Amino acid sequence: MSLTNNKQVLSWIDEMIALTKPESVVWIDGSEDQLEALRAEACATGEMYKLNEEKLPGCYLHRTDPNDVARVEKQTYICCSKEEDAGPTNNWMAPAEAYARLNEIFDGSMKGRTAYIIPYSMGPIGSPFSKVGIEITDSIYVVLNMVIMTRVGKAVMDALGDSNDFVRGLHSKAQLDASKKYICHFPEDNTIMSVNSGYGGNVLLGKKCFALRIASYQGKNEGWMAEHMLILGLENPQGEVKYIAAAFPSACGKTNLAMLIPPEIYKKQGYKVWCVGDDIAWIRIGEDGRLWACNPENGFFGVAPGTNEKSNPNALASTRKNSIFTNVALNLDDNTVWWEKLDNNPPKNSLDWKGDVWNADPTRPGAHPNSRFTAPAKNCPCVSPEFDSPKGVPLTAIVFGGRRAKTAPLCYQSFDWNNGVFVGSIMASETTAAATGAVGVVRRDPMAMLPFCGYNMGDYWQHWLDMGKKLGDKAPKIFNVNWFRTDDEGNFIWPGFGDNMRVLEWIIDRCEGKVGADETPIGYVPSADDINIEGLDISKETLEGLLDVDPEIWKKELSGIEEFYGKFGDKLPDELKAQLEGLRARLG
Repeated sequence: MSLTNNKQVLSWIDEMIALTKPESVVWIDGSEDQLEALRAEACATGEMYKLNEEKLPGCYLHRTDPNDVARVEKQTYICCSKEEDAGPTNNWMAPAEAYARLNEIFDGSMKGRTAYIIPYSMGPIGSPFSKVGIEITDSIYVVLNMVIMTRVGKAVMDALGDSNDFVRGLHSKAQLDASKKYICHFPEDNTIMSVNSGYGGNVLLGKKCFALRIASYQGKNEGWMAEHMLILGLENPQGEVKYIAAAFPSACGKTNLAMLIPPEIYKKQGYKVWCVGDDIAWIRIGEDGRLWACNPENGFFGVAPGTNEKSNPNALASTRKNSIFTNVALNLDDNTVWWEKLDNNPPKNSLDWKGDVWNADPTRPGAHPNSRFTAPAKNCPCVSPEFDSPKGVPLTAIVFGGRRAKTAPLCYQSFDWNNGVFVGSIMASETTAAATGAVGVVRRDPMAMLPFCGYNMGDYWQHWLDMGKKLGDKAPKIFNVNWFRTDDEGNFIWPGFGDNMRVLEWIIDRCEGKVGADETPIGYVPSADDINIEGLDISKETLEGLLDVDPEIWKKELSGIEEFYGKFGDKLPDELKAQLEGLRARLG
C-alpha cells in the first residue's frame, strides 16, 4: 500500500525496486503496530536483541559486521559533473561512472529480502526549514534507527504533496562486501546511494549524507546553511533565553556542551541550559533579518564509550528507554549493556561487541571504541521547549572550537563577521595519543565540516561571506573557544564540562555589550576579571595564562594556514587571503 500519489516519487521507487529485485515491498507508516512487528521480526532473525524491559524499556542491542564499524571516508564520494565543484577535500567520481558502477552492485541486491520505503522529514513536518527524504533499504535496523532519528510516516508524504523536492536515498546491505562498499552523493540529482554497509553513519541516509552533504549544497543554491553544529539555549535567572550554535571537530566535547549542566553556583541563581540539537543545525535568515537555527534531526546518534554519569548525565538519561545500542557489551546477568568508562564495574558474565564471551577481559575492550546509542531527543532531561518549533530559534552567537595545547586562548571573539569566517576556516585540532601514534599533529577541520561539505570548500567559505553581506549588522557575533590548553606536563588547565558555562556567560554578555575585551592580533580576548571563577580551583594568574595570546606561536601557525589554503587555488575567496595578510601584519 503506497502512502502517496506523487508521480515523481512512485516512478523513482518503481525504478529502484526493478533494479534491486526484492521479494516484497513495505511502506513505513511510522505506526507503533508496524514498528513492534518489525522489532519482533528483527529479534527472531538475530538482527536485534531485546534488552531488560524493566531496566531499559523498549531498548535493543544490534551488532554490525566486525569489518563495518565506522564511517568510511575513503569510500565516500561526491558525484557532480565537474571535479572542481567537489573540491580538493572530497573524493570525486563522475556521475555516469558512479551510476554505472553502483547499478551493477545494486542489481538484484535485495533478492529474497524485503525493501522498506521510509518517507522522512528532516526538521518538524511542514516547517519552512524542513526537507523531505525517502530512503529505500533492506535493513530493519535502518528502519528502526531512522524512526528515532527523523520524523517518519504518512504525514511526511502529505507535506510533500506533488512536489519533486525530495532527496532520493537507496541503501542495500547487499553482501557487506568491503571491496564494493560505496557511499555516493549526487548533489545535482538530490540522490544518495549507499551499498555494502550496515553501519549507522553510512546507512542512516538522513544523517550526515542528507542533513550535511546534500543539504550544504542545497543551502548554497537556496540561500541558507547546513552546518555541523550543536544548538543550545542559555536561560538566565530572569527567564530570558539566548541561543548559540557551535561547531567542534570530533573528540572536542560537542555533545557534552550541547547537554551542559550548569555548575552549582549558576544553578542556585536559576540558570538553565536547553539542548536544541547535538550535531547538526540548519540555519536560515528569518523575517526579522536575523539568523534562525533548527535541528533537522529527531534523535541522538552518540558515541557510547566515555558517556557516563559524570561526563554527560543528560546523554546517559536519554538512552534509558526506546533506544538502540550498537556494538556495545552485553551484561548476561541482567540483560543490560555496558561500555568503557560507563562505570568501574565491567560485567564479569558478559559478551563483547562481537558477541564473543568477554567476562570483563582486561586485554580487550567490551564495546567497540565507536560503539553507538540511538536515542530519541525527547528523552533528554534538558531538551529545549523550542525543539519542535517550526520557526527554529534566533542565534545570538556562533562558536568555533578545537583542541590546541598552546595556540588558541580559552576564548576570543572575531573582529567582525568576515574575520569570524576566517577564524572558522582555520579551525584545527591536534591529534591525541588515542587518535594516532603521532601526537600533536595539526589537523585542519574548517567549521568542523571537512568530511561533510558536499561541494568545494572554497565555494563554501564564499557562501559564508555572502551570508554575512545579507545579514549586515544583524549577524550573530562569532567566537572561538579552546577547552584544551595544557600545562608543561600535558595536563588540561581548564576544568571543562559544566564549567564551560562560565565562558558561555561571557560570550552572551559580550553580545549584549555588557563587558569589554582586550584587543589582540587574533581578536578580542576576555579580561580575566570578566570570567566568573567563583568556586573553581583556579587562580586569576592561571586564568590570565589561559587567555594569553603568544604572537610567536601564532607566527608559526601562519605557514600551516597558508599551506592549507594553497589546496584551494583560485577557489580561495580573496577576502580570506586578505584576512590572512591582516593577521600577519598584526603579528608584526
